[in-house]
Amino acid sequence: MISTHISTNLLIGFAGVTLSLLSVSMRNMQSLRQVAIGANLVFIAYGFLESQWPTIVLSSLLLPVNTWRLIQLKRLVREIDNAKADTPIAEWLLPHMTARNFSAGHLLFNKGDPADVLYFIHTGQVRLIEIDLLLGHGQLFGEMGIFSSARQRTLGVVCETDCKLYTMTRDDVYKLYYQQPKLGFLLINLIVNRVTDSKIEANQRSAGPALAMAGES
Repeated sequence: MISTHISTNLLIGFAGVTLSLLSVSMRNMQSLRQVAIGANLVFIAYGFLESQWPTIVLSSLLLPVNTWRLIQLKRLVREIDNAKADTPIAEWLLPHMTARNFSAGHLLFNKGDPADVLYFIHTGQVRLIEIDLLLGHGQLFGEMGIFSSARQRTLGVVCETDCKLYTMTRDDVYKLYYQQPKLGFLLINLIVNRVTDSKIEANQRSAGPALAMAGES
């Protein structure tokens, strides 16, 4: 009876170890959280069977963390899957961003600086220095540098007015991308549209003086 008792407890303990190792080796974040929750539950059971209170305490603390992260992830996946094609990408990003206030004249970054933050404009306006273009409420910027191979800012940006901006670090953007690859395609689409719009605007600007000269001649 004693040997059977010990063997059963050991099997439960090794099952927890196996689940823990499996969770850290998984790339799919949703599956990782689910397996981690399973490991927490198994270790709690093992802790009670063997009176291992440190194991019980640690797994009991990790269980709600993993459960909450899984709920957040499922919510994000559901929001993206249910969203329409024209839904602003900011609606998915805002719950994961941090609000910050900046004064007029504050330099957010220069051209060539490391690209490590994504921005969303809640209130106020910012100016893209090199092309003298204003961005305002509801616009996202800073994404091109984050996804460029050089990971550098392609333009400098300064606050034209007092601004309330939502920010997200590059690491957090990557985490969301790995959790839900569809978000990556939406960001790529945003970047392509931004580049296309910039080229159109540049062509219109260069065409203006040419038309004026043609009119004078």
